[in-house]
Parts: sequence; C-alpha cells; structure tokens
Amino acid sequence: MELSMSGSSLRTFGRCVTFLARVASELVLQAHPAKLELHTLNSSRSAYGSVSLARDFFDTYHLDAAASAPSSTPLQCSVLLKSLLAVLRTPHAALDRLAISLPEPDSPKLQFTLHCLNGVRKTYWIVCSAEPEVQSLALDRGRFPSRLTIRPRELARLLSNFQSSLQELTIIATDPAAGLPDAGGDVGGKAVELRSYNDPAKDDCDTRLHTQLWIDPVEEFVEYVHAGDPVDVTFGVKELKAFLTFCEGCEVDILLFFEKTGEPVLLVPRFGLDDGSTSDFEATLVLATMTVSQLADSNDAQQPATSAQHNVEPRAATTPSVSNHTKIWSELSAMLNR
Repeated sequence: MELSMSGSSLRTFGRCVTFLARVASELVLQAHPAKLELHTLNSSRSAYGSVSLARDFFDTYHLDAAASAPSSTPLQCSVLLKSLLAVLRTPHAALDRLAISLPEPDSPKLQFTLHCLNGVRKTYWIVCSAEPEVQSLALDRGRFPSRLTIRPRELARLLSNFQSSLQELTIIATDPAAGLPDAGGDVGGKAVELRSYNDPAKDDCDTRLHTQLWIDPVEEFVEYVHAGDPVDVTFGVKELKAFLTFCEGCEVDILLFFEKTGEPVLLVPRFGLDDGSTSDFEATLVLATMTVSQLADSNDAQQPATSAQHNVEPRAATTPSVSNHTKIWSELSAMLNR
C-alpha cells in the first residue's frame, strides 16, 4: 500500500487522527480498492469512531494487485494513535505532503514520510500490532426515528453552561407540539432539555451541582425531528466534544440520530452541499447510552442506577474517563461485525 496527500486533505487527515485519538488509543487501518477506512473502539466498548477516506481524497492511492481485487480481503494493520499523533506534530503549514507506505501485507511497521516545504524529509516507522482487532460497525440511519442538526459553535455555547468536569450528558426530546413537561412553570416552545448526569453514588462537589437547560429547537437547531412520547438518552461528553471540535475544524454541522434509552446514538457530519456533489470523506461516532431513563421524577432518578447494577452483568471494564456506572451502559460489541 502506498498513498500520499497534501493541502486541505492533509489538514483534514490531521483532524481525523486527533478526533479518533480522543475516542480510543489504537487505530485500525483498512485499505479497500476505493477507500481507506480508519476505525477505533475504546476499552469499555462504549464509543466507536470511524473515518472513511475516498480514493479521490488522496493525491496518490495504490494497492498491489492482490489487495486491489474487488473480492479480496481488505489490507489492514493497527497502530497506536499516540505514535501517529507524534508523527503529525509538525505544523501543517510547514508540510508539502505526507506519504504512507506498507511494503507488504504482513509488514511489522508502517512507514510515514513527511516532505517539508524547506526540503527536509522526515521518515518515521510505527510498529503494527501483530493481530489487529477488526472493528466495523454500520448503523442504518433509517432505524432512528429522531434526529437533530446543530452547528458546532452553537453546541459549544450550550455545553459551556455545564461543568467542564461533567462526564455524562442527558438529552430529553419532546414533541414540539406537546412542549416539554415542566412542573416549575411554562417553558413555551422549549421542546428539548439538556441535563447533567451526576453519579448518585459519588459524594463530591461535582454531584452537588445539577444543571438543566431548556432549548427551543427553532432557535438553536438547524433541524429537529421528534414525534410521540418524550425520550431521553445519556452518553459520554468527552467523545461528544471531540466530535464537535472535528466538525468545527471541517466547518460542517453535526447531525445526531437517537431512538430511546439504552439504544446507541449516532453522530455524523452534515456537509450540506448544495450542488448535489458528495464529500470525499465521511466520519462516524457511535456512543452507547445508559440503560436507565432519566425521565422519572427526581427522587426515583437517584435509585435506578444502583438497582441496575444487580440486573446487568458487568462486561466492560471501567475507565477514569467515565463514571462508575459504565457497567450499565448498553454495549456496542453486540452490534460489531454485523
């Protein structure tokens, strides 16, 4: 495999790697005849990120004859994202192009060559994992009955109302015709609520501050589709912010699909091309959601997480980036390789 990129493609590639590095630590590259796919899955199997780069994205894109056959198995390898970030540390403004090479399908190292504008050439070799775990997840957007589209700048403004240490966020969606139920008073057309989720088992300062934000979809969203009964989804904030930064850098809107508690949410960039053309790259972020609804009243909302620990077998290991109740998140692993 040999490929090279420059200009805007090189900058986009850098944003893709940075986004995926904030989701997980290891990257699986799969080279197909028509595209290069980048996949990553975090250790708790609650967040999956992928990027697909079309052949036209690159200045040159070459696979050997065996890998180029339509029926052949994709050429793949796995590298640590920390190492890849170190390679891309050189400012893009100083680079002419980047070349990537895998001499043989079973090569132990992946070669990266940076061609700088001042004539300097930097070559790096990154060790490949011996047996990369193949990670692929395809969700049909049509399965999600609800969605919203928001500009990254607007989402960043909304998230600024919450503590920077917040780990999980709840989105409550209501039919705009019915309005958001609120015992404290009339909220008008504010059919969406953003609510901080704090681990009830923790007794610290973070759990003493609870933030609720009511939103009018007409004012804040580019698009909002939801009908029927209210639904809520609770998912990780860290990965959401990583995707926000990626979409902001690419100057595209964020499209979020969701269904109900316990079902994954799907985030993709909304390119909004008016000429009918398609983008030469795609990105996907899938986040598992908590299996306990936050729509119950405030007294009952403190109990479900504890009771769920006795009903759900903890299959995923917890990590410092999520709460102690990661074990009650719905797992993405059941949907992998479908």
